[in-house]
Amino acid sequence: MNLIWFILTALGLTQILVYGKIFDNLRPSKEAYRGWGLLFHCPMCMGFWVGAFLFLINGFTELFNFDYTIANFFICGWVSSATCYILAMLFDDFGLKLNIGDNNE
Repeated sequence: MNLIWFILTALGLTQILVYGKIFDNLRPSKEAYRGWGLLFHCPMCMGFWVGAFLFLINGFTELFNFDYTIANFFICGWVSSATCYILAMLFDDFGLKLNIGDNNE
């Protein structure tokens, strides 16, 4: 159950940081910052750092609790990155993304 709460929390925070309208004025443009600017537009990249952040604060919540080890730090980042990216590729504001066939036709 710890992992489910962790994934849901990571997904929610990542979605807010990457796509939330509230951060439009604070989020750097992709062109302006290239490397760091892309972090705020990529659910995979932001997902890793959200997972790492949640791991660091996991002692302050009862929803999920992981031992403080360097391995768990990276594993939480990787799990968060993968799930946030996969779900961002499957769903958007209009529901399930369905790309059927070749778009070049």
